Amino acid sequence: MRSKQAYPPQIRTLRLCRGHSRNSSLITMTDQATAGPRMNASDVSDTAFALLDEQGTVVAWTQAAEQLVGYCAGEMVGRSAALVMPSFDDAEPVSAFVDQCIARNGWPGASAVRHRDGRVLDVSLRVSVVWGRDGTMRWIASVTDIGVPSGDAAIGPARGALLARAPIGVVVRDLELRCAWLNDVMEGQDGISAERRLGCRPTDAWPGTEAEATEAVMRQVLRCGTTKVHEYRTWLPTSRGPERPFAVSFSCLQGADGRPLGVCTISVDVTANQKVRERLAVLGESGTRFGRTLDVMQTGQELADLAVPLFADFVTVDLVQSAMFGEGAPVRIGSVGERLRVLRRAGLASIRPGVPESPWGRGEPVPMPPDAPFFEVLHTGGSYLEPSFDTSVGTWIDKDPVRARKARETGMHSVMLVPIRVRRVLLGVALFIRTENPAPFQEADLLLAEEFVSRAAVSLDNARQYTREHNAAFALQRALLPRRLHGGMAVETASRYLPADIERGVGGDWFDVIPLSGARVALVVGDVVGHGINAAAAMGGLRNALRTLADMELPPDELLTRLDDTVQRLAEADADAPDQGATAVGATCLYAVYDPVTRRCTMATAGHLPPAIIDPNGRVTYPDLPTGAPLGIGLGVPFEAVELELPEGSLIALYTDGLVETREDGIDEGMHRLGTALAQPDTPLEDLCVRAMEPVQGQTACDDASLLLVRTHALSPNRVASWTLPSDDTAARHARNLTAGQLIEWGLEDLVDSTKLIVSELVTNAVRHSTGPIDLRLIRHRALTCEVADTVTCFPRPRNAGTSEENGRGLFLVSQLSGRWGTRPLQGGKVVWAEKDLAPRAS
Repeated sequence: MRSKQAYPPQIRTLRLCRGHSRNSSLITMTDQATAGPRMNASDVSDTAFALLDEQGTVVAWTQAAEQLVGYCAGEMVGRSAALVMPSFDDAEPVSAFVDQCIARNGWPGASAVRHRDGRVLDVSLRVSVVWGRDGTMRWIASVTDIGVPSGDAAIGPARGALLARAPIGVVVRDLELRCAWLNDVMEGQDGISAERRLGCRPTDAWPGTEAEATEAVMRQVLRCGTTKVHEYRTWLPTSRGPERPFAVSFSCLQGADGRPLGVCTISVDVTANQKVRERLAVLGESGTRFGRTLDVMQTGQELADLAVPLFADFVTVDLVQSAMFGEGAPVRIGSVGERLRVLRRAGLASIRPGVPESPWGRGEPVPMPPDAPFFEVLHTGGSYLEPSFDTSVGTWIDKDPVRARKARETGMHSVMLVPIRVRRVLLGVALFIRTENPAPFQEADLLLAEEFVSRAAVSLDNARQYTREHNAAFALQRALLPRRLHGGMAVETASRYLPADIERGVGGDWFDVIPLSGARVALVVGDVVGHGINAAAAMGGLRNALRTLADMELPPDELLTRLDDTVQRLAEADADAPDQGATAVGATCLYAVYDPVTRRCTMATAGHLPPAIIDPNGRVTYPDLPTGAPLGIGLGVPFEAVELELPEGSLIALYTDGLVETREDGIDEGMHRLGTALAQPDTPLEDLCVRAMEPVQGQTACDDASLLLVRTHALSPNRVASWTLPSDDTAARHARNLTAGQLIEWGLEDLVDSTKLIVSELVTNAVRHSTGPIDLRLIRHRALTCEVADTVTCFPRPRNAGTSEENGRGLFLVSQLSGRWGTRPLQGGKVVWAEKDLAPRAS
């Protein structure tokens, strides 16, 4: 091997980038060679080359190719490239693949090669046509392994595809360094025509020290006997415009006997390649930028921000309704119709302040002009590239005056449209435009835009599905929560519900006010463990079960016991369902019953926080309730109820832990803060709700926060009448007379006849089935309630009496004459009641 001292003294060093022989690591360049921008050596040094004839037969091999696929030159030269390239093998015949390459002036893109040991390697395959004298043709196949980790493995396919599309100059020289084959790119790089270059050595085509240094490098490659790929950086001479930096690699081409046949020179524009690397770096960054949020609008804006000014001067991201709001059926590729005529803008960015290119802002509907490429992109799911369009002549944009005016004002001249899609679901379209950058969009730009959009599409689809689930859960919860709270004359109510932060989803909080018989009301608050639609659905099931038990007029402790059994049975049923494991069920609940006649409130809790009670003087107390186990735990510990007598005008606050527990404060501090906010009982309930919710309003909550405020009322004694009747045959007659007199006193003469009949039937049943005294009570509130209490614990039930039977029709008559009727247990007996609606003036 020739020593370094053999070169002229003005020669500078050149680094050996690849090869087994490390003792020849320094080669020389001329004094005029100027180092260009630094380029990753792997761009050209990690590429394997092979020379093919017109039929795809290997005519020359390289050591890099041997290292990549395991076949030496003796095993490949003279055989079809299909041995290692499935792309050739899939073409029947091989000429079909060659014809495709001719039509496309090569084959850039991702592919695969077969290793000698049977492995299939993911590569970036580039088949470039090279021309010889008299129009003869050969192929240079360059293969780069994109499966090797290089910082971000996720951008490997994009890296290979983008680099494969970058223009490269190819020259194949014989052993005398005469040009035998070259491609069309070379003339554009150094300004030397093919006629001037073919058959000539470098020193013949462009005499000078640079050509001499280049020939020296080529001779060293040939003398090594093995393939070594070298790289140097220089400013190659050009006759077209300013000088540009290039990176050039030299590969020794081997014949079947392993001896050199010539040199293959590959030159790459460093500046263009550097731009590709910058774009790939941003593409790698997008992997960390996209997906950090489940907000559709923010993800759309991130896509626009990353693309400007990377490769576009103006970018918009427009989404279909189903992607923006998570509502409606997903739009499939190929869908047509009115619902595609308007998109909504989710993101926009521009190199100009204020984004003057866009007539529409974020969140606004964006109409699509007729006959615009938008429809083709959305219908076919394919991208659209218009490298250059002139707004001064008739184009599709002229049919949209608003867009046409903006295009002329801002100098739009090149456009790309890329559909935002995941599988066959269409999410929207991204628009890329150049205004100040004079270079038109090329295929490489479109490829990068498609890769950008595809990454964003995954995050947008995740956000869409999350928004859809979140909206469904929120709508379900809203539907299950009472729209209006009916407290009758017993209580005045107000409520607030604040869902947790959107990142955590909707939870299982619920509250309710349930009218009961005798002007009483049930007050409920509960919290299902978890968030999302499953928690909301579980909450709906618990609410329905509790309302059913409340209709049975059970006392609070017994109701919670029944509800706990129900939750456990549901959990066991879910665990027995196919393809479903054991379901973790947990919920807390506070159930209270307030009687405005006695001003007594009976309450029991299943693991829930106690209510805050504020008396008319503003004194706040939290009653000491026996804390029962949460629902569904199955501890078997009985629930206990506590009864309190409340002054009229007392305030009861039922809440969930999300209101009193924050990241900064514990539950005790939160309960104290809540009591302080409510310690003004004369303030309107709506204002108290606002004051109580202020600490959690606008903050990132850990849990849903719910609040139910209840101000108690007492029924005036003149609205209640009660008597004790003997259990004999005169009881029914006395009851009718007492009822008639009381209704006339209340001015309810229209209800006398029907109410007397109801009372008569209820009292008669009590006399017939009980032995103790009978209590009759009339309550005038929003309805007229008739109650008959006796000492028998068995509940009556209606039955179908035969035509010949004299008895069995009493409860049927009661149900026909009343709005509703029922029974409830009483200590030492029961109460049978019936309600009749009152005219508004009588209440």
